[in-house]
Amino acid sequence: MTDEQLQVLVEQLSLNYFYKPFRHTARFNSRLRTTGGRYLLISHDIEINPRYVSHGSLEEVEGIIKHELVHYHLHLEGRGYKHGDQEFKQLLKEVGAPRFCRAISDTKQKKRPHIHLYRCLKCSQNYSRKIRMNTDKYRCSKCSGRLEYSGIKKL
Repeated sequence: MTDEQLQVLVEQLSLNYFYKPFRHTARFNSRLRTTGGRYLLISHDIEINPRYVSHGSLEEVEGIIKHELVHYHLHLEGRGYKHGDQEFKQLLKEVGAPRFCRAISDTKQKKRPHIHLYRCLKCSQNYSRKIRMNTDKYRCSKCSGRLEYSGIKKL
């Protein structure tokens, strides 16, 4: 789906569900990570996360667009457009828009943490560090012996 097709879809949904025209710009924004879309208060534009188009159904994308159109129309009318406002919640129910979108599972996985393990060659004291260190620069705090790298412990 292109930005032009998205614009047409938003205009159609605005007329079909709100009986009012959408007079601003709708576009995809690939920098959106934790949300399906957003309504910009200053420019009155709507941005949609393109990952919902590729991973979700058209019905879900329409739900996200309707949610953002609720913000859009209420804000332009000077009514309560925020998530906690009663007018917002009421209009969401009337048009059948979801309050939240589902999470996409393909978001970048956090790196699995691991611990670097070190051992003193003299007294066998063990050390664990989050960041790997240069064993030539550091000594054992107990006996000042040389350290050796023992490996990685996965968490």
